[in-house]
Amino acid sequence: MKRASGVLLPVSSLPSKYGIGCFSKEAYKWIDQLKEAGQSYWQILPLSPTSYGNSPYQSFSSFAGNPYFIDLEELIEEGILTKKECDAVDFGKDASCIDYGKIYEGRFELLHLAYERSNISEVDEYHKFVEENGYWLNDYALFMAVKARFGGAAWSEWAEDIKKRYNYALDYYHRECSLEIEFYKYVQFLFAKQWGKLKAYANENGIEIIGDMPIYVAFDSADAWASPELFQFNENFEPYAVAGCPPDAFSADGQLWGNPLYRWDYHKYTDYDWWAKRVSHSFTMYDVVRIDHFRGFDEYYSIPANEKTAVNGHWEKGPGIDLFRRLEAKLGAKQIIAEDLGFQTPTVAQLLKDSGYPGMKVLEFAFNPKDKSDYLPHKYDFNCIVYTGTHDNETLVQWYKGLDKESRAYAEEYMNNAHVPEEERYWDFIRLAMMSTANTCIIPAQDYLGLDKEARINFPSTLGENWTWRIDSSMFAKSLTKKIYALTNISDRLPYVAK
Repeated sequence: MKRASGVLLPVSSLPSKYGIGCFSKEAYKWIDQLKEAGQSYWQILPLSPTSYGNSPYQSFSSFAGNPYFIDLEELIEEGILTKKECDAVDFGKDASCIDYGKIYEGRFELLHLAYERSNISEVDEYHKFVEENGYWLNDYALFMAVKARFGGAAWSEWAEDIKKRYNYALDYYHRECSLEIEFYKYVQFLFAKQWGKLKAYANENGIEIIGDMPIYVAFDSADAWASPELFQFNENFEPYAVAGCPPDAFSADGQLWGNPLYRWDYHKYTDYDWWAKRVSHSFTMYDVVRIDHFRGFDEYYSIPANEKTAVNGHWEKGPGIDLFRRLEAKLGAKQIIAEDLGFQTPTVAQLLKDSGYPGMKVLEFAFNPKDKSDYLPHKYDFNCIVYTGTHDNETLVQWYKGLDKESRAYAEEYMNNAHVPEEERYWDFIRLAMMSTANTCIIPAQDYLGLDKEARINFPSTLGENWTWRIDSSMFAKSLTKKIYALTNISDRLPYVAK
């Protein structure tokens, strides 16, 4: 990747009307602000539909788009919905926080109304979309329609015949749920149309989109239901092993994620066909793809499905470089970022080197006086992406406040900034990242804004208040945009056309 910089901000965190960030006029304004600030990238989180817990990393589909991101105001302008109808729905009163319960109720009610008025079956563009995306869309729409028929229950709790996809059951539910199936296809058509237009606007203005592809899919997903042969399931379509991470200094029980694990032998037998489709689809949505949990392709942590913690798991070999060589042979060279955070074994480091992908460096992991971390900028090579923090970390301000005495002293000495007022030191860390040799620098929006714990996106392995933070439309003032531009200029990260 080129020497450049960008900002990390989830679509859901954008300011917009009706409760959640979406593909609205505020998203276009955000792209304008990125351009004015001299940025080259907008990094976002997965655009997938969210399920229980509202995490974009636990989705009903690894191919579908999130219906929440469809801009209702555009549907009002098109005359499909009315402003009165949208304004009458309660999406929550706090503009800084997403109320997912109200979003779920209100958005789908309005989208169903839009579908009923759409005459979508007469739209040629819709039929073309369905035909081109049928390889995932047909199973996804049926999955969601049947899920609704069973009161939202996970597919493992459905009737045996449709759970195991017997032909007569598939035929029955296709007939019985035909309108609901078409509704979910219509929603995906709207999503793709609006996102395609927004992404095109970004690209026209010199902004590339960095998207995020989770390594695993959720068990309760169209992926797992439609293609159980891809996963480590028993004859009853139940996982016999699930994903997670082993115990470490931060978690005595480790992390039990619960995602189904892949049958890598089967994937290799099919020449990684499902992966090729998934990655290819990701690059229709994004310009650059960050692959989550990269070390899981070298070795993955396998936990017996009946365990309550991750303590009794063990490591097994993943596909290694074979997967990525086959993907390149099928799809050509692609811009991929490897999320290689965490404990690095020699084999993971070798996989990263063999792939040629840039890895990640996070400044919040750098300042441990007892361990000369590889995340310190003087150790970087060019082929990496530096972040102050990610969506899983504390904001820079929150992190610095929480540093112990020794770590803070070490950071002060490394950066020679003891004379700088504490409330301004977050800018020194941003400057350090921007001035580093890393080809690409991505700064979370919260860090540019100097926000504290109230702006943290996610606290891993917890449920509750994650994924809810939203930016205020007045936060990115002209003065801040100019300051970011000046720093981007002096660190030689401006787009070529801006020089």
